[in-house]
Amino acid sequence: MRKLQNEELDRLSVEDFKETPKKPIVVVLDNIRSMHNVGSSFRTSDAFLVEKIYLCGITAKPPHREIQKTALGATESVAWRHVATTEEAIVALKQEGWTIVAIEQVDESVSLEKFNFEADKKYAFVFGNEVFGVDEEVVKQADVCIEIPQFGTKHSLNISVSMGVVIWDYFSKMQR
Repeated sequence: MRKLQNEELDRLSVEDFKETPKKPIVVVLDNIRSMHNVGSSFRTSDAFLVEKIYLCGITAKPPHREIQKTALGATESVAWRHVATTEEAIVALKQEGWTIVAIEQVDESVSLEKFNFEADKKYAFVFGNEVFGVDEEVVKQADVCIEIPQFGTKHSLNISVSMGVVIWDYFSKMQR
């Protein structure tokens, strides 16, 4: 066994990435404070061929060196749009036929392992503020809330970890 060299990984160029069909997924960042989390969101979105990222409210937008530290160039490949409020983004996405999925702990949440994605649906995953989570008004607008099961003393995960878990779960279930 040996570690593969970068040239052996068969990675897409930025131009090829832009031309490659994307998965029916968009990421909505609801007032994310940390630019490192924003950068990580871009990098994860690139890895999983996410269609677009919506940067809402106070969420920082590229170009910024703090975002770039973790994005490692993914701000050049992944399409994004800044929207004044998350609610505005949700309204527009619903009009375009997206299923709004808030990743949040709520009284009627569905545990991630029990949620069944449907092949004919487009999903907008909403990830919330590092302290306050997904805003209550956004939760009310969501079609469903998914909760990532957790078993320790903490009841939250970093947004970049949550994104990786949710999007990987989508991929693994859709490839069955």
